[in-house]
Amino acid sequence: MDPPAKEDCPICFLPMPLTLICCISLPPATITSVPIYDYALANEELAKLSTEQYYECCGKRICRGCIESLFLSNNDEHCPYCKAERKCKTDEDKVEELLKRVEVNDTGSMYVLGTYYFHGELGLHQDQEKAMTLYARAADLGYSQAHFYDRNGGDLKKAKFHFEAAAMAGDEVARCKLGYMEFVSGNMVRALKHCTIAASSGSYTSMHALIKQFENGFVSRESLDSTLAAYNNSCAEMRSKARDAYIHAHV
Repeated sequence: MDPPAKEDCPICFLPMPLTLICCISLPPATITSVPIYDYALANEELAKLSTEQYYECCGKRICRGCIESLFLSNNDEHCPYCKAERKCKTDEDKVEELLKRVEVNDTGSMYVLGTYYFHGELGLHQDQEKAMTLYARAADLGYSQAHFYDRNGGDLKKAKFHFEAAAMAGDEVARCKLGYMEFVSGNMVRALKHCTIAASSGSYTSMHALIKQFENGFVSRESLDSTLAAYNNSCAEMRSKARDAYIHAHV
């Protein structure tokens, strides 16, 4: 089963990176060594840095590589997509832009505005109930990241439902979490299936898990070779000089 196609950055037209670690230029992974994972262990901060930025003016998500290129060329005062002025915008201006996009069912704006309400940011009063309403609306309209709002609710059955919905929409992080949940439940076959799909999309965490299970005798050499090939191809598609420049600026 092939994973759903990734969303492309509207500027460079490359697939959006899952994490910064997966798109750094390193040698291809092998059976005995996964350089990209070893690198992650020594540079865990790269797994937490944002891979993209949302622009309220046009509702576009731009990869950090393109944003880094604009910064280096001193052209970062305008939106890289619609060229709207950004330098003089206030928090109120940004909220107003988000509200306009929410009105036309822009799911990205719903998610971003929900996050601002959840944390009480951008001059908004903290309102987690309103945040949940926006997350739920975005999730119902197909925005995969919005399903993660319920992951800490304590209801594992409900959490699994949201992870499954996000995974079906192509969210590799959700797919990886499902693999872990199935592993804990003792469902090794389903766990390995989730990990294989996520690894094939470039998830270094899932690829590492599969190699461990290969060493434990639960994954065949043929299956691992096939997944490694897909993993390397996915990582290669997410790499560029601009993304390398952004990564190295934060190492």
